[in-house]
Amino acid sequence: MQDTYAIIKASGTQWRVSEGDTLRLDRVSGEPGAEIVFPNVMLLSNAGSVEIGKPFVSGARVVGEIVRHMRAKKIRVFQFKRKKGYQRTIGHRSNQTVVRIKSIVAG
Repeated sequence: MQDTYAIIKASGTQWRVSEGDTLRLDRVSGEPGAEIVFPNVMLLSNAGSVEIGKPFVSGARVVGEIVRHMRAKKIRVFQFKRKKGYQRTIGHRSNQTVVRIKSIVAG
């Protein structure tokens, strides 16, 4: 059995997605349960036939559903300068959205 998948561009990153996959993207506006469409499909594979876009496949899109909004694990950054006594610890937590892929629509 051949897998149907697509490579999409979302939040400045390329993702390989299939139906039922979940992604953690940078925060996307919308309420949980809302539908989100990714029109930037770079590659589409369906039953062994591969369609490559230049740069995107025309008419193809990926439809997903917003599951929830969350915050990522805290990242700590420690800075110091040797022999100077300079030390700083800073950190941040990124806002993220969990998206479940519902369908892949070919053009």
